[in-house]
Amino acid sequence: MRLFLIKDFLDLIFPRNCDLCGQTLFDRENCLCSVCIGLLPVTSYHLRGSDNDLIDKVRGLSRIELAMAFLKFTKEGKSQQLLHQLKYRNKPQLAQELGVLYGRILVESQLKNRWNVIVPVPLHPLKLKRRGYNQSEEFGKGLSKELGIPLQNLLEREKYTETQTKKSRLERMSNVDDVFRFSDGKNIDNQSIMLVDDVMTTGATLCACANELLRNKAKTVDLITLAAGGKI
Repeated sequence: MRLFLIKDFLDLIFPRNCDLCGQTLFDRENCLCSVCIGLLPVTSYHLRGSDNDLIDKVRGLSRIELAMAFLKFTKEGKSQQLLHQLKYRNKPQLAQELGVLYGRILVESQLKNRWNVIVPVPLHPLKLKRRGYNQSEEFGKGLSKELGIPLQNLLEREKYTETQTKKSRLERMSNVDDVFRFSDGKNIDNQSIMLVDDVMTTGATLCACANELLRNKAKTVDLITLAAGGKI
């Protein structure tokens, strides 16, 4: 009882607000209010993971079986607002909540038992230090919690690459060539991997990571991103 009183007092002094609309959150709401969750531009990629435009982007670049994204990216839309919150406003808990929300969809789609391990796309140590967390890893933690699948940091980013935002598809592929390395002492022989990132545009970064995992004897690699769509 005392804990509830303390929580109510703190909520009164420091109200918790929705990260999208700014409205005060109810007790059972975490980072997003129920209204904003209901308005998220959720895709249907989980229904056609092997036959969609995301798979088309990576075809011929890597041996990917499924490619899916939680949200459809639209410029100045809710997905872009969320990505900006994650990258520039120090919101790791928001990334985790979005992972939990998508995890529920994957469970309902009977995909829960498809993967053995979740692997996030890594940040370069300098960028990680500046940002304080890897938003892709936090998204993966939410997925891990909901799906009951372990998350492991199996990849390392060896080179600091420039932003991919304004690069062409060819430039992006060149920009991530030999950037990622499989971590020493790890073993993924015959494992089915869920490779997780925050956003997918051309798929160059994801393909570079997937190819490194496949070179180290992963059985399959599927791509899961928080958002996908047009240019970010």
